[in-house]
Amino acid sequence: MGSALGHFRTITRHRHMVIRYCKKAGILWQGLFHDLSKYSPTEFIPGARYYQGSRSPNEAEREIYGYSKAWLHHKGRNRHHFEYWTDYNPKTRRMEGVKMPLRYVKEMFCDRVAASKIYMGDKYTDDAPLAYFMKAKKTRMINSETSDLLESLLRMLSEKGEDETFRYIRELKDY
Repeated sequence: MGSALGHFRTITRHRHMVIRYCKKAGILWQGLFHDLSKYSPTEFIPGARYYQGSRSPNEAEREIYGYSKAWLHHKGRNRHHFEYWTDYNPKTRRMEGVKMPLRYVKEMFCDRVAASKIYMGDKYTDDAPLAYFMKAKKTRMINSETSDLLESLLRMLSEKGEDETFRYIRELKDY
C-alpha cells in the first residue's frame, strides 16, 4: 500500500506539530530536533513501504516480520521514547525502565498529543492520548515515576485542556 510522499507528508506534519507543542512546553530547542531519524533511510524506507496514513507504518512492518526494524532504530536514537530508557538492573538482574529526565517526558507528552491528532484527524478529542496510553499500561516496561507523571499530564489534558496543561508543563521543574 505504501507511499513515499504520503509518509513524508505525515512525518513532516507530525514533526511540525511537535515543534509547536514543544514551544508551548518551553522546550523549543528540543522540538527542533524531534524525530529527525525518521528521515534516515533505515526508518524512511520501511515507513514509505508500509505507509497507510491511519496508523504508524511500524505496526504494519511488525505484523509481517514480528518486529519493526525501523522502530528499533528509532527508539534507540530518540530519548523522548520511554523504550530508550530501559537498562539491565544488576540488583534485580532484570531489564527495567529508568526514570526519564523531565525534558524528555515533556517531549514525550508533546509527541503523543501530536501523534493522536495526526492519526485520528477529526475524531481526535483531548481524551484520546490518555485512552491510548491506558490501553497498554499494564504491559509497558516504563519507570513507575515516569509513567505516573505522563499519565497525570494526559489526565490534565483530558480534564482541563491544552492551554492549562501546557502552562503547567512549562512551569514544571522536577518530578
